[in-house]
Amino acid sequence: MNPSTRKQTVTIQDVWEARKRIKSIVQPTPLITSPKLSQIQQANVHLKLETLHETGAFKVRGAANKILSLSPEKRKAGVTTFSTGNHGLAVAWIAKQLGMKAVICISNRVPVAKVNAMKQYGAIIERVGDSQDDAEEFCYQLEKEQGLTVIKPFDDQHVIAGQGTIGIEIMEDLPTIDTILIPLSGGGLFSGIALALKSYQPDIRVVGVSMENAAVMAESLVAGQPVVLPEEDTLADSLLGGIGLDNQYTFQMVRDLLDDMIHVSEEEIADGMAFLLEHHQLVAEGAAATGVAAILSGKLQTKGKQIATIITGNNVDMPVIARILQKRFL
Repeated sequence: MNPSTRKQTVTIQDVWEARKRIKSIVQPTPLITSPKLSQIQQANVHLKLETLHETGAFKVRGAANKILSLSPEKRKAGVTTFSTGNHGLAVAWIAKQLGMKAVICISNRVPVAKVNAMKQYGAIIERVGDSQDDAEEFCYQLEKEQGLTVIKPFDDQHVIAGQGTIGIEIMEDLPTIDTILIPLSGGGLFSGIALALKSYQPDIRVVGVSMENAAVMAESLVAGQPVVLPEEDTLADSLLGGIGLDNQYTFQMVRDLLDDMIHVSEEEIADGMAFLLEHHQLVAEGAAATGVAAILSGKLQTKGKQIATIITGNNVDMPVIARILQKRFL
């Protein structure tokens, strides 16, 4: 995209405004130390537990900030979104709190656990095609036909700023942090947290962690522009989906804020999920375990002393957990 046509970027002031806007509906989450990971990495390793939100994932922050910023007229008309699950859950839950209509467009790849939870919050579910891109196309069709406001999953100023509140909380709890591992897909989470942390500590090392299968953001960075890849099955299903060829914010922000990238395999993701359950009694979906997977695999090369990663969500089908545990412990 021509820089002259790019929208205004996201600022740290936007993140602070998001914190004020969502504080009545989204609570801060704890940052805990992992003794075992600290031993493995020979550094102090901390876990940010975004699994403790009502919806079981961090996405509620960005969704709340966006929806609460809408005019009364737009709130009355309702909202729609396209989602791999967690963002849809967040939009459905926020809409329920505010008494709004919500239509969630998903592909056939979204796990049953997430679909059932969205229905529980009263959202209308539209299953469309086999990819996030199919769901996105249908979502914008609904916007035109029904006058609904599209709540983008990641490439939106308010959504990015909302996710950035995680970074403020981490800085408050661990001001000496020097390395952060952030699951990377569409880039909303990464952009918000990296912006917040680097605004206060420019030298902090920000590491993106992506799955090996269909890593669209990673491939886009290599290509120097947003690209399209076919989706593949992965334990980290929350990281599936494209970044949009007309990406407005996250591609540029990730490119500018990223210090290093780590790719983790399906086996390594499964190891991370099993580790969190065994050592912290935490159910984590595949995407949430990518930072832990990077440490367990030995791929994180750092001299840092204070490391944190984000346990982004716990919405995973129980048969998936059962298969992972059976393979490793039985």
